[in-house]
Amino acid sequence: MNVKIATAQYDISFLETWANYQQKTERWVTEAADQGAKILLFPEYNTMELASLFPQIVYSSLSEQLVALQTLHEAFLNLFQGLAQEYQCYIQAGTFPVCIAEKMYRNRAYLFMPNGECDFQDKIMMTRFENEQWFISAGNELKCFDTAYGRIAINVCYDSEFPLLARKQVEAGANLILVPSCTDTVAGFHRVKIGCQARALENQCYVVQACLVGNAPWSEAVDVNVGAAGVYTPVDYDFPSNGILDSGEFNVPQWVFSTIDLQNCEKVRAQGQVFNYRDWSRQLHFAD
Repeated sequence: MNVKIATAQYDISFLETWANYQQKTERWVTEAADQGAKILLFPEYNTMELASLFPQIVYSSLSEQLVALQTLHEAFLNLFQGLAQEYQCYIQAGTFPVCIAEKMYRNRAYLFMPNGECDFQDKIMMTRFENEQWFISAGNELKCFDTAYGRIAINVCYDSEFPLLARKQVEAGANLILVPSCTDTVAGFHRVKIGCQARALENQCYVVQACLVGNAPWSEAVDVNVGAAGVYTPVDYDFPSNGILDSGEFNVPQWVFSTIDLQNCEKVRAQGQVFNYRDWSRQLHFAD
């Protein structure tokens, strides 16, 4: 079954009011839905622009903005739940740092369903910045999500660089991995991109990356953001020879659209030039 997917090169903004955020979000979602997209992917830490709704003493502080954002969490959930229902699409809404206990936050990637339900995947592997300066805590559960188009999974940015995470999700039936990402250097972007392509290669599945773009000098958390969204595939029969189905123009705010069929993953695993997915277990004989 074919499905059109939209992955965002989303520009961070200084918004000042919730109404501005709501209008921006609705504009992005409407544009993708009008193009026929049924799965929408936003980038990691896109919601940090909400810190601009608070005074400078808040948005300029790594800790204070986390506290303040919790007052907008319910409104954020309601907004995306409503849009997913209105446009009858699946929306992976980037990530929101959620307080789960006193002074404990997780980088949470919500998936909103057309029927109004939502679920989430917490980021598992934390970067040095998250660990050493921002004190965001790691999640402890890997999930897969059932959709009308097949099972999908989420690797949040750095998670995509660790093959065993994606492998467990693919073995649980996910043939599409969504990767919301936020990177502040070209090298960082390429680390995630290379990770995404490697996961698509070894699991013979689709991996889709979204990127936060633009500068926010007012924010200590996401002051510089670079990248290009992309849709990555196996490198085999009936797929692009470089494993890149579509990609955006570097650092330009835009949607990148692709039409995919998750059943193609099963076909290439059975009839491909190589059997990366099937042969995974052979390497385990050489593991310590």
